[in-house]
Amino acid sequence: MNKSILKLALPNIISNITVPLLGLIDLALMGHLGSEVYIGAISLGSVIFNIIYWGFGFLRMSTSGFTAQAFGEKKPTEAITILVRALLLTIIISVFILLLQSPIAWASFKVIGGSPEVEKLAEAYFRIRVWAAPAALSLFVFSGWFLGMQNARYPMIIAIVVNVVNILLSAFFVFGLDMKSDGVALGTAISQYVGLVTAVILLLKKYRGMLPNVTKAGIIDLKFMSSFFKVNSDIFIRTFCIIVVFTFFTSKSASINDTVLAVNSILLQFLMFFSFFIDGFAFAGEALVGKFIGAKQIENLKKVVKLLLYWGLGLAITFTLIYWTGTNFILKLLTSQKDVIQTAQKFLVWVVLIPIASVGSFIWDGIYIGATASRAMRNSLLVSTFLIFAPVYYFLNPVWNNHALWMGMLLFMFSRGVILSLMYRRTILKPLTKNVE
Repeated sequence: MNKSILKLALPNIISNITVPLLGLIDLALMGHLGSEVYIGAISLGSVIFNIIYWGFGFLRMSTSGFTAQAFGEKKPTEAITILVRALLLTIIISVFILLLQSPIAWASFKVIGGSPEVEKLAEAYFRIRVWAAPAALSLFVFSGWFLGMQNARYPMIIAIVVNVVNILLSAFFVFGLDMKSDGVALGTAISQYVGLVTAVILLLKKYRGMLPNVTKAGIIDLKFMSSFFKVNSDIFIRTFCIIVVFTFFTSKSASINDTVLAVNSILLQFLMFFSFFIDGFAFAGEALVGKFIGAKQIENLKKVVKLLLYWGLGLAITFTLIYWTGTNFILKLLTSQKDVIQTAQKFLVWVVLIPIASVGSFIWDGIYIGATASRAMRNSLLVSTFLIFAPVYYFLNPVWNNHALWMGMLLFMFSRGVILSLMYRRTILKPLTKNVE
């Protein structure tokens, strides 16, 4: 079983690690331009796309879970039909995003805020990068589908292509053409379409023979569509809660001053960096849990859940030690701004606590996505957001200020793991046992 986990987890880790590295490089490019406003612009611009892309993250998650279950049930026609359905939905969503880009930008900056100079640069970043929305959302679907088919190598290839192209183009636009945050946006947009072309080529290379099995009647299967949209709506609410927390975090950071905004943007990269490592095992959980549920193999399901938690804990301990000993060194790689480095020193303790506090939320998310147990995921996020994060911040803010933001964030992550752990037997094991009987 460990071999199966690693076979899926390691390619996902390799592909995922390119994402935080890209974020780190983007910040590093801006961090050496001589002004902290460029870091703030990237941060605020990225928050808007977090709102958009995280909000539609259900495209990847539901595609992965349903496809893995179809794979476990040995239904290839259903599996390829799931891909086509999701891509059609992606086209519709992308058209709306492009048509509504002006009100999206206006509303986002009204909610997030920031200094006039930062907002001006962030809007230019948004106006360029938004045209990559069709490609970015389609890549969600392709990555989820390949993973559901127990193929972690193709998402790895796509992610590496996208991020290598992105890094090279962003560096060229910033240093070669003397562009600023708009150069990073343009590099990101172009790389998304390069990734989409790569995904289509890989699909045709291995799965071309499945495409003729897709029928119009299969695409509009009302029973499946009802289940598909129910799961997607639950995951959307779940993801919306995450967006609320991270948007609130960035907005409150910006309301303090540009230096704190820059500091928190950089320190959040430590959470993101850990998340993309641990998500390698979470993604393995999506594929294997979905497969075992589809095949109704209860003992294998129990075993893989236990092993995933062990792997997650080991990785969390490793990252805690890395952050404990190396945070200052990493911080100086990200920025040369002395005031940013000096202010960040006050908040490094939270960075060290990130891995242990958040590991459960990531691993359990993968397990629940594979099981398409979306209602439990939704409820856990509602509780963690509105009964944990918000009360903690507002109670501590008068005394702790930015420390209150970090305390709320870590308790938000920790409580998600605890809640999903408590719901596991009743939500996943019990229904599966009844179906087998």
